[in-house]
Amino acid sequence: MVKQVVRTDNAPAAIGPYSQAVISNGMVFVSGQIALDASSGEVVGDTLDIQTRRVLDNLKAVVEAAGSSMDKVIKTTVYMTDLSAFNELNGIYAEYFFNEPYPARATVEVSALPKDVLVEIDAVASI
Repeated sequence: MVKQVVRTDNAPAAIGPYSQAVISNGMVFVSGQIALDASSGEVVGDTLDIQTRRVLDNLKAVVEAAGSSMDKVIKTTVYMTDLSAFNELNGIYAEYFFNEPYPARATVEVSALPKDVLVEIDAVASI
């Protein structure tokens, strides 16, 4: 199995021993993205709206750096610290994934996320 690492300056660098994404067998496996500024590495915003948009912008940057696009995202996993905000997240998510067929998705509530952000999203896409 051949793995190709994806790196882009348009999304935050990994903050641990992992890659922004890995390409293998025509698929892009994008690590969880949080609301970090690509340049400073600092958390952007303190509301779900602002953080979700930054997360999805970061996800888009990594997917595109891999030679794919948001239309080719097959599956996402959304991690939220407050599932009662699911409808708000869904509205923002729909602005980024607006073409059918939509990606498959799981959404789970977690007790905490890195840097105390409110949302994290990972993805799998085809090339």
